[in-house]
Amino acid sequence: MNLKQHIRDVPDFPKPGILFRDITPLLASHEAFDESIRNLAAPWQNTAIDAVAAVEARGFLFAGPLALKLGVGLIPVRKPGKLPADTISYQYELEYGTDTLEMHSGILKPHSRVLIIDDVLATGGTAEACISLIESVHATVVGCSFLVELEGLRGRERLGDHRIETVLKY
Repeated sequence: MNLKQHIRDVPDFPKPGILFRDITPLLASHEAFDESIRNLAAPWQNTAIDAVAAVEARGFLFAGPLALKLGVGLIPVRKPGKLPADTISYQYELEYGTDTLEMHSGILKPHSRVLIIDDVLATGGTAEACISLIESVHATVVGCSFLVELEGLRGRERLGDHRIETVLKY
């Protein structure tokens, strides 16, 4: 199946000059969504993983089915103020300021093996911050998986020697 046929290009969103890759049509197609989950899971089938860490918000759409397919738990990584219990956080720099990611404290045990999942790898800043957050509790990031990689933004370079798997490249 050609999954790119299910991704819509939206010019000038969210601002002029940006070409947004909209995954909504892919999500709306049972066949395309199922195929995307199979493709995200395939490279990790024989890898020891304890949990999938999902990056808010579109990463959540893929992480739940992926965690079930891999037979592991799901760790939500969220923006500040969204999780109800005690959290740990990681603040990171953006080109226009800072942002913060949080996860529940104690949810990952030291040495847990974690796969990070998000919809798009662009500049790599959010994934890099998620890696730092997970490693701050002495868990191991086994790799990162993305539905789409925007190669021209070179996000892969920010993620060091971590294993990176992507389904589609633009």
